[in-house]
Amino acid sequence: MALPDDSRYLKGGPVAQRIIAAVREDAAIARAEGFPPKLVSITVGDTAAVDVYVRNQRAKAELAGIGFEERRFAADITAGELEAAIHGLNADPRVTGIIIQRPVPAHIPIKTLQGAVHPLKDVEGMHPASIGNIVYNQLDLAPCTAAASVELLKETGLELKGLEVVIVGHSEIVGKPIAFLLMSEGATVTVCHHMTRSVAAHARRADALFVAVGKARLIKADMVKPGAAVIDIGINSEIGPDGQSRIVGDVDADSVKEVASWITPVPGGVGPITVAILLRNTMVALNRQRALYNATYGVADKLAAE
Repeated sequence: MALPDDSRYLKGGPVAQRIIAAVREDAAIARAEGFPPKLVSITVGDTAAVDVYVRNQRAKAELAGIGFEERRFAADITAGELEAAIHGLNADPRVTGIIIQRPVPAHIPIKTLQGAVHPLKDVEGMHPASIGNIVYNQLDLAPCTAAASVELLKETGLELKGLEVVIVGHSEIVGKPIAFLLMSEGATVTVCHHMTRSVAAHARRADALFVAVGKARLIKADMVKPGAAVIDIGINSEIGPDGQSRIVGDVDADSVKEVASWITPVPGGVGPITVAILLRNTMVALNRQRALYNATYGVADKLAAE
């Protein structure tokens, strides 16, 4: 779908292209030095929606020069069996990063799987250690969607030091990491959630407003400060006047764009950058693994598996 040609829209495509181009250069150097990067995607059950994400990840990985392998497991696999498979990937020096596709069957706790991935191979940035590292300003392996959202804010050119930021939504993998990422940049951050008494009152004073709650068109124009940057992370499906299903964000873009100076389109905003961040994280993970390998074996040649 073509995005409107409007300077107020913060389009993710050009940013993603720049990130992937940089990753491609790094991946080429790593391959030449004997450390080819490789991602392994884990899918549990037969989910058509997941297939779309996996195809996109594979295509972008190939574009960046990163190997990509998909491993499918039956829907009735036990959590223990899946954890064992992940531990096997952790021990495989040919595997740089592990992606767990969501959703997984209800009998498998997703947090257990996230914790099973070794932090050095946690390219999604969702291991508890990865989340915790953000608190200590170790920001180079952050959750992909959170990092992508902050990347778009930086595209505005706004000075982040002292910037008044409001985040609507406090999930462990989006809202909270965004808060820590921006605090590390010197921003003043307020996080709103379902117990916040007046989301509108907080939102109206934000120089930058992030929204990730999963409620279509929650944020209206009267909730936005004139001239603000609005980063819409929501993805919702609704039926339009023509009876067709369409994707919309958590922000009422048609009205908010008349007030804000910048707004992300949905789709086409945060989404494209999320995959690019995943690939950038892959190279960060590879560099950390190489550092550990070199420190352990005292050489910088090739993986022992080769």
